[in-house]
Amino acid sequence: MPEPEVIEVKDSILQSTKKLLGLDDAYDAFDLDIITHINTAFSTLYQAGVGPLEGFAISDANDNWNVFIGNKMHINDVKSYVYLRVRMLFDPPTSSFGLAAVEKQIDELLWRLNVAEDFAYVPPTP
Repeated sequence: MPEPEVIEVKDSILQSTKKLLGLDDAYDAFDLDIITHINTAFSTLYQAGVGPLEGFAISDANDNWNVFIGNKMHINDVKSYVYLRVRMLFDPPTSSFGLAAVEKQIDELLWRLNVAEDFAYVPPTP
C-alpha cells in the first residue's frame, strides 16, 4: 500500500502566500510583485497596531511567519489578512460581488486583529 502524501506546512511568508494565490513555489516571475504587496499588508497591520513595534517587512522566501507574530494565537487571521490584501492588489475578483465579499473579509479580519492585539498588549512595568 502506498504511503499517504505528506502535505508540507509552509512557514515562509512568501511561499505560503504564493500557495494561497495558486502559484507554484518554484515559479518566481511574480515574487517581487507579491513581496511588495505583502509588505503593503504588513504596513497596514503596523498602523493598526498589529505585529512588532518596530514594524515588519520581508525581502525573500526566508522570512517566516513566526518572526512576525511569534507564538500568538491569531497567526491564521494574520495569514488570511495578508493573503486577501495581496489577492486584492495582485489578482482581484472580477465581479463586483466577489470584490465586495473580499473587502468585507479584509475589514473584518483587520478589526479582529486590532482587537486581539489590544487584549494581548501588556504595558511595561515602570
